[in-house]
This record gives sequence, C-alpha cells and structure tokens, in this order.
Amino acid sequence: MSLIVQKYGGSSVADAEKVKRVARRVGKSHDQGNQVVVVVSAMGDTTDDLIALAHKITPDPDEREMDVLLSTGEIVSTTLMAMALRSMGYSAVSLTGGQAGIWTDETHRKARIVSVEAQRITSELETGKIVIVAGFQGVTRNMDVTTLGRGGSDTTAVALAIGLKADKCEIYTDVEGVYTADPRIVPVARRLKDIGYEEMLELATWGAKVMHPRAVELGQVYSMPILVASSFNENPGTLIHKGASMEVRNKVRGIAHDTDVAKITLVGIPDRPGIAASLFEPLSKAAISVDTIVQNAGLNNITDLTFTVSKSDLTKAMKIIEPVAKSIGASKCVSDSNLGKVSVVGTGMQNAPGYAARMFKALYEAGINIQLITTSEIRITCIVAQEDVKNAVIALHQAFELERA
Repeated sequence: MSLIVQKYGGSSVADAEKVKRVARRVGKSHDQGNQVVVVVSAMGDTTDDLIALAHKITPDPDEREMDVLLSTGEIVSTTLMAMALRSMGYSAVSLTGGQAGIWTDETHRKARIVSVEAQRITSELETGKIVIVAGFQGVTRNMDVTTLGRGGSDTTAVALAIGLKADKCEIYTDVEGVYTADPRIVPVARRLKDIGYEEMLELATWGAKVMHPRAVELGQVYSMPILVASSFNENPGTLIHKGASMEVRNKVRGIAHDTDVAKITLVGIPDRPGIAASLFEPLSKAAISVDTIVQNAGLNNITDLTFTVSKSDLTKAMKIIEPVAKSIGASKCVSDSNLGKVSVVGTGMQNAPGYAARMFKALYEAGINIQLITTSEIRITCIVAQEDVKNAVIALHQAFELERA
C-alpha cells in the first residue's frame, strides 16, 4: 500500500462538475489500494474575488483579517470534495490547515511552514478515510490563521508529503507538465519528461507558474519526487527529481518569464559602507522580496542603486524606501512598474561559454532593449519592458531550438 499526496489547483475544482471529476480520480487512486491525502486550492477565481471584495470595504485591509478571509476559499473546496467522495460511496473527511497540523510563523499573507504535525491525518487514514486538506493555509501557535502566499497550496502538498513520509507527491493542474516555455506564448514548446530540482527551482523562481518555488525547494531539501501533470487527462506529466537526465545537445532546458516586476532606483546616494544595509534591512523586515540589484560604479563618492520587487509590493516598498532615501541624502527615488523579466535556465550552462552572447543577440535581433541583467550559475535573466516580454520568450525559444527533442 502506497501513501500518495495529490494536489488539485483552482482550475481543476472550478465548479461542481470539475469537483466531481476530481473526486472520481481520487477515488480511482484509493481503489488501487493507496492511502490518499488530497490538497485543494480555492475554486477558480475565488481568491481574487475575495481580495476584490475586501478592497471594496477598505483600501488597506488588515493582513490578519485578510488571512482569515482568504482561507475560506480553500475550506469551501475541501468540504465540497469530501461531499463528492461521500456521495460516491467513499469515506472522506475535510480538514483545515490548522486541523491538519500545519504550523506556521506569524507573517500574515506570506507565512512559512514551521512544522507539520500530522497525527490527525494519520489517524484518519488508518480508519480507511480519504483525507482532504485545505491548501494555502496554516495556523500560528497562537491559533491565528495564516496564508502561505499565492501558489501556497503546492507548498502545502509537498510539506504534507514530507511530513507523512509519502511515497509520492502529485501536483495536478491545467497544464500537462513542465514545458520548455509557456505553451500559451510558444505553441511549439515541448513538455519535459523530467527535470532536476535545481533547474525547476530557477524556472519557478523566475516566472514559470506551473510550480511554486517554495514547494520545489522543499522537495529538493527532502528529496521528495514531485509529479506535475494535468487533472484533465491521463498523460504522464513531468517528474521533478534528483536524478533528472541531461540533454547533451542543448544545455538550456527552459525559458521562464514574469510580468510581475517593478523597479526602484535611488539616484545620487553616497557611496559608503552601510548604505545598502540601511536600504534592504527594512524591506526584509516587511517581508518584501528583492530580486535584481544593480549598483553603478561610484563617481566622486556618489552612485545610483536599482533593485526590483513584485508589483504588488511596490507601493509598500516605496513607503519604506522614500524616507530612508531622504535620510541618507539620495537626490531622488523613482519607480517603474511597466517591466517584465525573461530567463534562460539550464545546469549545463555553468561550464559552457557562449550562452549569454546567444541570448543577448537573440533579443537584439528581436528589437528588444535590455534594462538590467542578473545571473546565477545556471540562469541568465534580463529585465525588459513589459510589452516586450512575449516577443522575448518567442525569440529565445527559437534561438536555443528548444522545440527540438
């Protein structure tokens, strides 16, 4: 008997018929002799609708209350899934994140899982039940509800799989796996049979929406294999694991893109020790993630510094940075939210020359201006104008011939 954790995204449970279809799929796994734990997201656009509703009440909703509100979307999905399974003759029980034993820190809207104490799930499984857990949420030790950030149901599923010592973690969504690029932009994009944790983490971090990066990171740390597949068919999907094969011919595995990018530039700041710390420490305390950081060479002990954040964090970041910029003597602080980023990712790039030149040439020939560049051992990322992102993805996919197996 295997223990399987399955996660179904919002598009997979968007209405009553889709909930029933997923329930039949879950029941089939149970009929094959498996113990099954199911993690579900909120139905369709429920989370967006709840956010919009809150902002109709107040332009600045309290983050604790927002977490309580947003957690209800997943709870609706869990109860409906349990009802669907019961109507089909299965024994099933729905659990909130707190009831499932998912403990988090106290960072509302972006909480991180501290521990998983899954005794309740284990006891329910031992009685033959299918356990349905609300994704995206947990509780603090003070029993306050928290949410894990957008895409957090992936993290819930992987964390539960690790905590339960499951044999498999399966992520079901509206795409058939991990592709060489977003197939909605590049129709000839190719599904990968498998991919390593490191490459998948870079793709997810830099824009690929098929998996949440924190879920991939957890899988990597605990060597939990993760299958990404479609909930709408039986195609094999993509396995994320430690022993992924390497494509010898082409060292680039995929193209990631993201349009959730905003840039903040501080002009004319003193070039002296401690300035960067005074800027980025308050952002860290506010749980604002900073991506690309570029500082120009100083002239007459004066320099410019640019960094990027998500668009959703821009207003909050500017409120923090503007008084700091004034206190350190910056001449001005400006922002730009009309940006995007495009990345090429592949472990083979770290020991092979020419990939950066190939990328830059492809963007140049497509008439795309590069504003910022950032790299890792297995990734090159360019910040470009938002309206150029789609053409950049197409140009890079063609330049690296990723449609060819």
